[in-house]
Amino acid sequence: MADYIDLLEEKLSDEDKSFLLQIYEPRVVALPPSDAFCSLCVTDTGEIRCYGTLPRGLTPDCIKDPVYISSSDCGLSWKMHRVSPETTGASVKSPYSGRWLSPFTDGRTLYMRISDKGCGSGDFKTVTVGEGCVPFRLPLAMRSMSRWIVAADFEGHGAVFISDDDGESWRRSDIPKTDRFSLAPPHMGPRWENSGVEPAVLELCDGSLVAVLRTSTDFHYITKSRDGGESWSHPVPTSFHSTLTNPHLLRLRDGRILFFYNNSRPLPETDHKTFWPPLSDDEINGVWEDVFTNRDTNCVAVSEDDGKSWKGFRELYLNELRNTCDFRSSGSNACGRDKSVHQFQSLELPHGKVMVHVGQHMNVRKILIFDVGWLYEKNRSEDFRCGMGAVSSQVYLKSVSGGYRGFTGHCAWNRTNGAVLVPDPSGDHTEALLIKNTNDDRLFSNAQGAVWNFPAAFAGSASIRLCVMGKGIRISLSDHWINPVDITVGKYAQFSFVLTGDMHGCPKAGNTAESVYTDITVDFDTRTGRSCLSAGGRTVAECEMNGNAPNGICYLHLQTVCESGDEKGALVKKLSFSAV
Repeated sequence: MADYIDLLEEKLSDEDKSFLLQIYEPRVVALPPSDAFCSLCVTDTGEIRCYGTLPRGLTPDCIKDPVYISSSDCGLSWKMHRVSPETTGASVKSPYSGRWLSPFTDGRTLYMRISDKGCGSGDFKTVTVGEGCVPFRLPLAMRSMSRWIVAADFEGHGAVFISDDDGESWRRSDIPKTDRFSLAPPHMGPRWENSGVEPAVLELCDGSLVAVLRTSTDFHYITKSRDGGESWSHPVPTSFHSTLTNPHLLRLRDGRILFFYNNSRPLPETDHKTFWPPLSDDEINGVWEDVFTNRDTNCVAVSEDDGKSWKGFRELYLNELRNTCDFRSSGSNACGRDKSVHQFQSLELPHGKVMVHVGQHMNVRKILIFDVGWLYEKNRSEDFRCGMGAVSSQVYLKSVSGGYRGFTGHCAWNRTNGAVLVPDPSGDHTEALLIKNTNDDRLFSNAQGAVWNFPAAFAGSASIRLCVMGKGIRISLSDHWINPVDITVGKYAQFSFVLTGDMHGCPKAGNTAESVYTDITVDFDTRTGRSCLSAGGRTVAECEMNGNAPNGICYLHLQTVCESGDEKGALVKKLSFSAV
């Protein structure tokens, strides 16, 4: 690891270094030619490459040219290149021999190309890794022994493939299946069953391995191996909220660990038999999915104690298409069916920076750079002067549901704007966020809301400059992202209040900014399990914590108090948060 970081540093000019040092919060630096999978790597000359294909048209059966984009300045600038399919693609260098290993699959069999000539070489030999499996990461070289680990899916569950002879031969070790999704209220139908797939494997300081797994439950699961991957413990739930999404782990040179995941909850499952157009039997029975509603946000956390505790939980990237009314059709399926910001790859860069390849589909996926120090911030604020880029507010249109439906569409509902910015009532040419009901029969739900992330904290204070004009607003604090329109938010958020316009210190709209807005404060402490809501400096409500929050609170969720009948709604002028 240290070798390639040093190589990257050597290639930086003084000007490059200056620009790299200026990057702090996540910044998009490239549009990758592939979904985040096994395509991002560093060559032996310090060049960063991201492999993929470039479609010549918009149909799924169009010709796709193999390409890669490359950067020789730590991702500050990129160039696209054509590449022969008869060369090694994304590769990782062996610390044992200096050879390069490059996995690829024909859809049925996983192979490993091994080359002495480096990444992108046409001089290689090919060995078979395994049948019926799909890799989700480049091979992991263990530090405690001379062993390669390839994390993969195999026949509906997670597995690793092990090589003790520097990639010449491989054997499979199965990971036990996780718990299945349990159908109970508020769910009215099954989920697509994923019993522990897409393992993210990391070697801990004591030489043991951990694998974080994608599941159909509300949480990622974790399993451990103390014999180099030969056997794995029965997977157990983690505290990381996620459903049918891809986890990713990165060990930094200084020993810290970064964890990338979605930290989100999908909408409750509906009765799959009532959809129109109707779903297939597989979609009705959970053999396949009907819709994904939790893949529009993701986050990153950092651990300083080898995964025992975590900090940060900051939103890395929000899907820029999350409010798009042609979400299903936009961009077609030529480069992929999904349009989401789940799936990750990452590389450590010099000077405390990290590069992340994230997402699916050419309209959504990105390569970003951020500074690890950004994860340690204690405060955040939002006044909407730069728009709604930091807020989730999508509502879902009644749409075709289910898996692949031909030219476009895959487990996705179209969307439209929910909460929007409107002129401030004071007439001062500023804007405020309006959250209201629209009573629109095109929507799955008429409830509207806004969801905002802040650095995770066990105790803190969230402030809202607010005007309640209608029936009221639900204010919730949570340790994970919950859909803006999810009316079960009170069931799953750690703290939740309903604030009405006639509560003390919360006047309705007047003619001036001063008479319109009231400063609302929600103080919380997860260690005592208490939260207090104040309006205009006076306590108006208190509540006890629902469940627990082992990683702290990191989301503010605002929502209309009812699904219909509140067309006046509430205005939000500013949000802020400070940890205690």
